[in-house]
Amino acid sequence: MTVKQLEKAIRAIPDFPKKGILFRDITTLLKDKKAFRTSIDLISRPYQNKKIDAVVAVESRGFIFGSAIAYKLKCGFIPVRKKGKLPYKTRSVTYELEYGTDTLEIHQDAIARGARILIVDDLLATGGTVRAVTELVKQLEGRIVGIAFLIELSALSGRNKLKGLPIHSLIKY
Repeated sequence: MTVKQLEKAIRAIPDFPKKGILFRDITTLLKDKKAFRTSIDLISRPYQNKKIDAVVAVESRGFIFGSAIAYKLKCGFIPVRKKGKLPYKTRSVTYELEYGTDTLEIHQDAIARGARILIVDDLLATGGTVRAVTELVKQLEGRIVGIAFLIELSALSGRNKLKGLPIHSLIKY
């Protein structure tokens, strides 16, 4: 499968979750075994020889791609979750949303100093969430080798919040 074929496997839903938004529904890609496998293979490819120690991903759709990519790269998987969801001592970062703030957490012992980290999420939109994840990785002194996404919504300029970091987006809208 090609990237163009993967694009066709993603359903576009107009006016969701509100009028004027074109929602990219990845559930149609996920249920297609060939499309899902191809997306994991293509997202992973640039990192095959980068000696990644762990993939860090954000709940919930980031977990789907992050865990499969960690398996493919033969490395660990580290979850980043919403405040209060992790059972051990955590580090946290609060970041701005369109209307308010949110807080993400990671276990304080999740990343060894100098570990080579790949951050994975399904979608790069405004960049706020993944920017918060980069801050958590840096707090724990991990080395960000790359940031990978299935989809990037280019018009929302999320890359601007991630300047200086290597970004790989499979599909750009």
